[in-house]
Amino acid sequence: MAVLALSACQPRQAINSPYAEGAEAENTFYTAFASRSPKYLDPASSYSGDETPYTYNIYEAPFAYHYLKRPYELIPRTAQALVEPQYLDAEGQPLPADAPGESVVESVYDIHIKPGILFQPHPAFARTADGGYAYWPLPPDGLVGRYQIPDFPETGTRELTAEDYVYAIRRLASPRTVSPVFTTMADYIVGMREYGEQLKAADQALRKDVPPGTRDLPWLDLRQYAFEGVQALDAHTLRIRIKGKYPQFKYWLAMSFFAPMAWEADRFYQQPGMAEHNLSLNTWPVGTGPYMMAESRQNQRHVMVRNPNYRGEPYPCEGEPGDAEAGLLRDCGQPTPFIDRLVFSIEKEGIPLMGKFMQGYYDVPQAERGEYGIAMLVAAEDDADKARRYREHAIQLPTTVETSIWYMGFNWLDPVVGQGDTPERQLRNRKLRQAISIAFDWEEYIAIFENGQGMVACSPVPPGVLGFEPFEDGCDPVVYDKVDGRVQRRSIEAARQLMVEAGYPGGRDAETGTPLVLHYDAMGGMTGASPVFDWMRRRMALLGIQFDIRATDYGRFQDKMRRGAAQMFLWGWHADYPDAENFLFLLYGPNAKVGNGGENAANYSNPEYDAMFEQLRFLDDGPEKEALIHRMSALVQRDAPWMFGYFPKSAGAYQQWVSNAKPTQMVRNTLQYYRVDPTLRTERIAAWNPPVFWPLWLLLAGVLLLVWPAWRIIRRRERATAHATADGERR
Repeated sequence: MAVLALSACQPRQAINSPYAEGAEAENTFYTAFASRSPKYLDPASSYSGDETPYTYNIYEAPFAYHYLKRPYELIPRTAQALVEPQYLDAEGQPLPADAPGESVVESVYDIHIKPGILFQPHPAFARTADGGYAYWPLPPDGLVGRYQIPDFPETGTRELTAEDYVYAIRRLASPRTVSPVFTTMADYIVGMREYGEQLKAADQALRKDVPPGTRDLPWLDLRQYAFEGVQALDAHTLRIRIKGKYPQFKYWLAMSFFAPMAWEADRFYQQPGMAEHNLSLNTWPVGTGPYMMAESRQNQRHVMVRNPNYRGEPYPCEGEPGDAEAGLLRDCGQPTPFIDRLVFSIEKEGIPLMGKFMQGYYDVPQAERGEYGIAMLVAAEDDADKARRYREHAIQLPTTVETSIWYMGFNWLDPVVGQGDTPERQLRNRKLRQAISIAFDWEEYIAIFENGQGMVACSPVPPGVLGFEPFEDGCDPVVYDKVDGRVQRRSIEAARQLMVEAGYPGGRDAETGTPLVLHYDAMGGMTGASPVFDWMRRRMALLGIQFDIRATDYGRFQDKMRRGAAQMFLWGWHADYPDAENFLFLLYGPNAKVGNGGENAANYSNPEYDAMFEQLRFLDDGPEKEALIHRMSALVQRDAPWMFGYFPKSAGAYQQWVSNAKPTQMVRNTLQYYRVDPTLRTERIAAWNPPVFWPLWLLLAGVLLLVWPAWRIIRRRERATAHATADGERR
């Protein structure tokens, strides 16, 4: 009995593994997701970071970003090549490529799609012997027992065409889709705003006899409604017409919003009962990319597998300096993807997730996030035991500076720190802002509160973007001096002299003697960040300034910003695309938050800057554009509407058996390029998680303790019976 118990309870090697025994030996990539499943996998709606590992590996926009090059470089994805637009004047006549932006009335993009690209196998394309669709229309019982796409045994495919991009862009305007980019695109794509109104009317007509709240609606077939801004000239040529000149539009063509959509897939999911069975584009995407969804259990697990119809785009052969030495070019020219299966499992708590990562059961903690790598770098600095363990496990923790910025803003409408209403006041306020900018030591801030994981910013333009200047070349001359060729922050004495020139010697008004009190409005309450507030007060106290912290919840903070009631504030911006325009527009006057509801949170307004920004919007990448960006940066350095703060870092956390991993926030189809070594993973998991037998021996001892008394009683009874039998025989 004890032997059976022992053999039945032999420990599995992977006691804490979330997977079946032996799964680590497969060509599978394992990672986790937190809290909940991605909400939107429909490319027209998806805009959240936790959705990108799925959308950008299942769908393919016409363009993409080169995986390794920095600054980021656009490359063709489904397009045959990057295209330059044809510019037209008011009469529709062609203009030369170097025509002034103001003369361009329309930009026409003719994008040639690669022939032979196939959609993934999917039941929406399945056909019957007579040529009809296998699952359209479904009979009343057609969804019985079907809650996942693999429950439909018949699948099919077809070639990607330009019409699929036309249909996808039409969906951005559909009231059934609610795309976050429709308003922006309606400002640029010819006729799109009017098209949205047309679709609203068509949708209302379809709903006329449908009870309110009904989930199953008649299909809104967008093939029946066209507009002039987007057309398919032939099977493989897509034409998009843009109002005026908008060079940044090329970056939109690398986003999932412009991924193709097969009308068959849209129609398939609009059938009655699909929504009730959680079958939709938000749970089961249909694309042409390297992977396809194979399992989708909401808030539990998602599995993507290699798309058997994928053409196998080659791994890049070029990168930035250091990539070859890091082994990132070893797979040059090899067809991607390298991994057969991607498994995402839910982990609601960070501690179990990191525990399993350190045991080897996850190849990366979370595919789309860089916080874990940063947290591990910080932990290694603070804890020698953790640093030793990370080294022993050969965890890879490469870092990158993100295309984003955190800055401290001054409200330009404020009478004390803003622009000022007279030339004299403008000069005083500018010197005050400059003094504060010197005193606010961002190097120290990053070292203390960001654990060194950030880069001090000298302008709004981050690394990886045309127009970025290295610190030594582009340092803010208001805040820094160059001494013997080295850049150093100007002394606090220099800041105090600026305070005198601003009319606040020692932090008091030179005319009235009253102390200068400035207010910092903190977003989200931030009551737990008192060390940060204490640091801010100490830095301001060096100038004699009293710094009042006004912490409110995020909703009230946003209301203050809309009304222009904040005086100083901390704000951040994450790039939508790697162009300086996407950062410099944060200081463009007509984009002010007060009055216009824009993203210019400081409400900065300078006609000279605005004129340069309007010129910048029309410039293509090149020396002229770069020089203009530098002039704009120099102007805001002088005016100091921001303390430029820092560019945050992110870091990947990868197991030693993961190769080709390079952290990035702009390239979102990264999983296509990863490679894993299952043999090495199996060896390391076995070494890191040796079987523990003492609980079984303890169990055996417990079993013996239970069995021993019973065995003694049985033996005693057997002896008594034997004695009684012997006595009977003697009688």
